[in-house]
Amino acid sequence: MYLCSDLCIYDKMSVTEFIHQDTETRRFSFEVLPPLKGTGTDKLFADIDKLREFDPAYINITTHHSEFVYKELANGQFERQCIRRRPGTVAIAAAIQQRYQIPVQPHIICSGATVEDIEYELLDLQFLGISDILLLRGDKAKEDSRFVPTPGGHAHTTELIRQVKRFNEGFFADGTPIKRPGRQFDYGVACYPEKHEEAPNLEMDMQYLKEKQDLGAQYAVTQLFFDNEKYFQFVEKARAMGITIPIIPGIKPMAKLSQLTVVPKTFHCDIPEPLAREVVKCKTDEDARQLGIEWTTQQCRELYQHGVQNIHFYTISAVDSVAEVAKKLLKN
Repeated sequence: MYLCSDLCIYDKMSVTEFIHQDTETRRFSFEVLPPLKGTGTDKLFADIDKLREFDPAYINITTHHSEFVYKELANGQFERQCIRRRPGTVAIAAAIQQRYQIPVQPHIICSGATVEDIEYELLDLQFLGISDILLLRGDKAKEDSRFVPTPGGHAHTTELIRQVKRFNEGFFADGTPIKRPGRQFDYGVACYPEKHEEAPNLEMDMQYLKEKQDLGAQYAVTQLFFDNEKYFQFVEKARAMGITIPIIPGIKPMAKLSQLTVVPKTFHCDIPEPLAREVVKCKTDEDARQLGIEWTTQQCRELYQHGVQNIHFYTISAVDSVAEVAKKLLKN
């Protein structure tokens, strides 16, 4: 039975406490995606059921901004409408926490949100007793050539961090004091071992990470990567620049043949030549999936050998593969 009573008090180690703890225990965390509008939570909970046996340190819940779609009208013309396909990131975080008693970490993003929208998200999270969040700018809209901030919203993660810091200090965005401030938020940010797609170079991108740390970010989670050497070099450069916060590797196994070309384009990361060479030998998606499991398992073992204790898995479209990797890692 996973459900707790209304009187159940959630009192486990926070995400930030877990990340900063000095321990030899190896732990996993998982990112999941809220269900599509109208599809319910059955699939999401089924996925978490497959992962909970690995005692996740926390579950991270991604979010997506509204997007424009074109709907045909009765007169044959098309009207551009703004819709949100995946509502309920805050609610899903609360549902996961209530059902499984696992720490949760929803994304808070600039994209598609005004300062006021974000403020109400923070208030809702406080009401729910959720104090761990990941702060991100978010992706640009599909129809835009570059990121365009929502009117009344933020253009950069640093601006979002400043809003959360101000909220933690007991002030709303307009400067009004909060009469009864709740528990302060702990927050992490994203980082990119192969640089953010919009950054002119890796060095400038890392300067932005340093700025986020200096503003109060307590840890960073990387974009997915397949080449450990790029992660090791990134961490080494970060330390040389004075970036001292933990840098958690974000990993995702390849699961389909098409990902050989889709993943580099979507996530702006390289597929190492040895992996690419093996993928082209695969005849079916299942062949590629098994290769992805083996590559990811070896990748994680190498991270362990270099002192990494905490690995974050991106599970979208790869839950079964992630579960198989976790089983293999726990055997050794």
